[in-house]
Amino acid sequence: MAEEVQIAGTNERGKIRNPLAPALLPFITLGIYAIVWYYKVNKEMAEMGRARNTEELGTSPGTSLMAVLIGWIIIVPPFLSFYNTWKRKCAAERLTGQDGMEAGLGFLLTILLSPVGYYLLQRDLNDVLQAQAGGGSSLPPAPPTPPVQTPAPPSESQQG
Repeated sequence: MAEEVQIAGTNERGKIRNPLAPALLPFITLGIYAIVWYYKVNKEMAEMGRARNTEELGTSPGTSLMAVLIGWIIIVPPFLSFYNTWKRKCAAERLTGQDGMEAGLGFLLTILLSPVGYYLLQRDLNDVLQAQAGGGSSLPPAPPTPPVQTPAPPSESQQG
Protein backbone atom coordinates (compact mmCIF):
# COMPACT_ATOMS: atom_id res chain seq x y z
CA MET A 1 0.00 0.00 0.00
CA ALA A 2 1.33 3.42 -0.91
CA GLU A 3 2.02 5.86 1.90
CA GLU A 4 0.38 9.24 1.48
CA VAL A 5 2.09 12.50 2.44
CA GLN A 6 0.73 16.02 2.52
CA ILE A 7 2.00 18.23 -0.28
CA ALA A 8 3.31 21.23 1.63
CA GLY A 9 1.22 24.36 1.13
CA THR A 10 -1.83 22.56 -0.31
CA ASN A 11 -4.67 20.31 0.75
CA GLU A 12 -3.52 17.72 -1.79
CA ARG A 13 -1.73 14.51 -0.95
CA GLY A 14 1.06 12.75 -2.80
CA LYS A 15 1.83 9.04 -2.71
CA ILE A 16 5.09 7.38 -1.84
CA ARG A 17 4.81 4.43 -4.23
CA ASN A 18 6.93 1.33 -4.46
CA PRO A 19 9.17 2.06 -7.48
CA LEU A 20 8.58 -1.46 -8.76
CA ALA A 21 4.87 -0.68 -9.27
CA PRO A 22 5.28 1.61 -12.32
CA ALA A 23 8.03 -0.67 -13.63
CA LEU A 24 6.08 -3.94 -13.48
CA LEU A 25 2.33 -3.30 -13.14
CA PRO A 26 1.93 -1.97 -16.70
CA PHE A 27 2.70 -5.50 -17.94
CA ILE A 28 0.00 -7.01 -15.74
CA THR A 29 -2.63 -4.33 -16.45
CA LEU A 30 -1.89 -4.08 -20.18
CA GLY A 31 -0.58 -0.53 -19.81
CA ILE A 32 -3.50 0.96 -17.88
CA TYR A 33 -1.47 1.38 -14.69
CA ALA A 34 1.20 3.31 -16.64
CA ILE A 35 -1.41 5.76 -17.92
CA VAL A 36 -2.91 6.39 -14.47
CA TRP A 37 0.53 6.57 -12.85
CA TYR A 38 1.85 9.05 -15.44
CA TYR A 39 -1.10 11.37 -14.87
CA LYS A 40 -0.82 11.17 -11.08
CA VAL A 41 2.91 11.89 -10.84
CA ASN A 42 2.52 14.88 -13.16
CA LYS A 43 -0.42 16.07 -11.05
CA GLU A 44 1.60 15.75 -7.82
CA MET A 45 4.44 17.78 -9.32
CA ALA A 46 2.01 20.44 -10.57
CA GLU A 47 0.51 20.71 -7.06
CA MET A 48 3.97 21.16 -5.56
CA GLY A 49 4.65 23.87 -8.15
CA ARG A 50 1.40 25.70 -7.37
CA ALA A 51 2.25 25.64 -3.67
CA ARG A 52 5.62 27.26 -4.47
CA ASN A 53 4.19 29.74 -7.01
CA THR A 54 6.18 28.31 -9.91
CA GLU A 55 5.17 26.81 -13.23
CA GLU A 56 8.50 25.01 -13.40
CA LEU A 57 6.86 21.81 -12.11
CA GLY A 58 4.11 21.85 -14.71
CA THR A 59 0.57 23.18 -14.79
CA SER A 60 -1.54 20.66 -16.67
CA PRO A 61 -1.06 16.94 -16.07
CA GLY A 62 -3.90 16.28 -18.53
CA THR A 63 -1.91 17.86 -21.34
CA SER A 64 1.08 15.67 -20.49
CA LEU A 65 -1.11 12.59 -20.58
CA MET A 66 -2.83 13.53 -23.86
CA ALA A 67 0.56 14.12 -25.48
CA VAL A 68 1.50 10.55 -24.62
CA LEU A 69 -1.84 8.95 -25.49
CA ILE A 70 -2.80 10.81 -28.68
CA GLY A 71 0.47 12.47 -29.65
CA TRP A 72 1.85 9.28 -31.20
CA ILE A 73 -0.08 10.25 -34.32
CA ILE A 74 2.49 12.98 -35.05
CA ILE A 75 5.37 11.22 -33.23
CA VAL A 76 7.00 14.17 -31.39
CA PRO A 77 4.59 15.03 -28.49
CA PRO A 78 5.13 11.86 -26.41
CA PHE A 79 8.89 12.36 -26.49
CA LEU A 80 8.50 15.99 -25.41
CA SER A 81 6.12 14.96 -22.65
CA PHE A 82 8.49 12.31 -21.27
CA TYR A 83 11.44 14.70 -21.42
CA ASN A 84 9.47 17.52 -19.77
CA THR A 85 8.33 15.17 -17.00
CA TRP A 86 11.97 14.37 -16.26
CA LYS A 87 12.81 18.10 -16.34
CA ARG A 88 9.99 18.75 -13.85
CA LYS A 89 11.32 16.00 -11.61
CA CYS A 90 14.78 17.61 -11.70
CA ALA A 91 13.26 21.01 -10.87
CA ALA A 92 11.35 19.46 -7.95
CA GLU A 93 14.59 17.93 -6.69
CA ARG A 94 16.34 21.28 -6.92
CA LEU A 95 13.50 23.00 -5.02
CA THR A 96 13.64 20.41 -2.23
CA GLY A 97 17.43 20.07 -2.06
CA GLN A 98 17.48 16.54 -3.47
CA ASP A 99 19.87 14.97 -5.94
CA GLY A 100 18.85 12.53 -8.67
CA MET A 101 19.27 11.45 -12.24
CA GLU A 102 19.76 14.03 -14.98
CA ALA A 103 16.72 14.68 -17.20
CA GLY A 104 18.39 13.65 -20.46
CA LEU A 105 19.60 10.31 -19.16
CA GLY A 106 16.27 9.60 -17.50
CA PHE A 107 14.47 10.43 -20.74
CA LEU A 108 16.69 8.03 -22.71
CA LEU A 109 16.10 5.25 -20.19
CA THR A 110 12.35 5.88 -20.35
CA ILE A 111 12.39 5.63 -24.15
CA LEU A 112 14.78 2.68 -24.46
CA LEU A 113 14.00 0.72 -21.26
CA SER A 114 10.74 2.14 -19.97
CA PRO A 115 10.49 -0.10 -16.84
CA VAL A 116 13.91 1.12 -15.71
CA GLY A 117 13.04 4.75 -16.48
CA TYR A 118 9.72 4.49 -14.63
CA TYR A 119 11.44 2.85 -11.65
CA LEU A 120 14.05 5.61 -11.39
CA LEU A 121 11.49 8.39 -11.89
CA GLN A 122 9.29 7.05 -9.10
CA ARG A 123 12.26 6.45 -6.80
CA ASP A 124 13.41 10.06 -7.21
CA LEU A 125 9.86 11.43 -6.85
CA ASN A 126 9.49 9.48 -3.59
CA ASP A 127 12.56 11.29 -2.26
CA VAL A 128 11.14 14.64 -3.40
CA LEU A 129 7.75 14.01 -1.75
CA GLN A 130 9.37 12.97 1.53
CA ALA A 131 11.74 15.95 1.52
CA GLN A 132 9.00 18.50 0.82
CA ALA A 133 6.86 16.93 3.57
CA GLY A 134 9.78 17.21 5.99
CA GLY A 135 10.61 13.51 5.94
CA GLY A 136 14.13 13.77 4.55
CA SER A 137 15.57 10.68 2.95
CA SER A 138 13.67 7.61 1.84
CA LEU A 139 15.97 5.45 3.91
CA PRO A 140 14.46 3.92 7.03
CA PRO A 141 15.66 5.39 10.31
CA ALA A 142 18.75 3.80 11.76
CA PRO A 143 18.10 1.32 14.57
CA PRO A 144 18.78 2.67 18.04
CA THR A 145 22.17 1.83 19.44
CA PRO A 146 22.15 -0.29 22.58
CA PRO A 147 23.33 1.43 25.75
CA VAL A 148 26.94 0.82 26.73
CA GLN A 149 27.21 -1.33 29.83
CA THR A 150 30.10 -0.75 32.17
CA PRO A 151 31.44 -3.74 34.05
CA ALA A 152 30.50 -3.92 37.72
CA PRO A 153 33.35 -3.42 40.21
CA PRO A 154 34.62 -6.70 41.67
CA SER A 155 33.05 -7.70 44.94
CA GLU A 156 35.06 -8.22 48.17
CA SER A 157 34.87 -12.03 47.90
CA GLN A 158 36.46 -11.91 44.43
CA GLN A 159 39.27 -9.59 45.49
CA GLY A 160 40.98 -11.77 47.75
